Amino acid sequence: MDNTKIKSHVWLDLAVTLFGLSVVSYFYYGERFLLLSGVCLGVSCTAEIICSKLMHKKFDDFHFISDAMMISLMLPAVFSLKIAGLACIFAVIVTKNIFGGKDNMIFSPAAAAYVFMLTSWKDNLLKYPEPNTKYQAGEKITDLVYSASHNFNMEGKTDISDFDLMLGNFSGASGTVIIPVLVVSAVVLILRRDISAGAFFGTVAGTVLMAFIIPATDDIIQSAKYSLCMNMTLFSAIYIVSDRRTAPEKDYYAFFYGLFIAVISYILIITTAQENAIVIVSVIFTPVALGIKNLENKIRLAGENDGNLRGEAESIE
Repeated sequence: MDNTKIKSHVWLDLAVTLFGLSVVSYFYYGERFLLLSGVCLGVSCTAEIICSKLMHKKFDDFHFISDAMMISLMLPAVFSLKIAGLACIFAVIVTKNIFGGKDNMIFSPAAAAYVFMLTSWKDNLLKYPEPNTKYQAGEKITDLVYSASHNFNMEGKTDISDFDLMLGNFSGASGTVIIPVLVVSAVVLILRRDISAGAFFGTVAGTVLMAFIIPATDDIIQSAKYSLCMNMTLFSAIYIVSDRRTAPEKDYYAFFYGLFIAVISYILIITTAQENAIVIVSVIFTPVALGIKNLENKIRLAGENDGNLRGEAESIE
């Protein structure tokens, strides 16, 4: 696929699907989510402009929009605006512009920002409002609860009905629990080749495989279903693991990249009950992605050299 084409439209397609998740999040949690989303977008835009000027680069990469939207959707709807702003600064300045820039991305900015917050503000990050509890912009936040993923990881069971699961009517980060919208987003982004299909299907396959091998519940089907819907698994499979800026280019390699991330994440959840482990593992697996990309480049160069040698031989003959 042409890299120029990827740069020109992928961020917009991602932003459109993320906007759909944001709309639903607004209806579930009210004005407070809109304020959080606005802060993430405003801070990210400002940081990107400053970086472009200081580094004498053209301001032509708008991935900061989709990255900021991802960050806001991965947070509790009532999360601290100050910490969210700091996370967006970290994502744009440190993760994106210092480590490689737009053409040599090493980490997913949203995933790195999430891990950054997790290391310093874990208690704030992993407490959520009750489902469908709307808050006004200046309203005092009370009665926060642990996520459904936390309870599932700790107890190995959940009382969430299939109906509530499909509606996203359970506690968690606002944009990561809306399963029908996430499924539609995955289909659209794969068909438009905005995300790595190999990485996405590898992540899903690895999660389902592990759910069958080491069931998290007594029912294997339930184990697979909840393992995909909890712990930001589906959201991360779409927007983080399958990010074309960081995932291997070829679907074959990307599939195993996603598979390995899913397997390690599942094992981490089973053994330590680590919530949203897939986000952490995707950051840790950065050297693996870089290694695979280097291998792809070597194979491509070897093929080009072989083609040149054959062309020279044929011209001599």
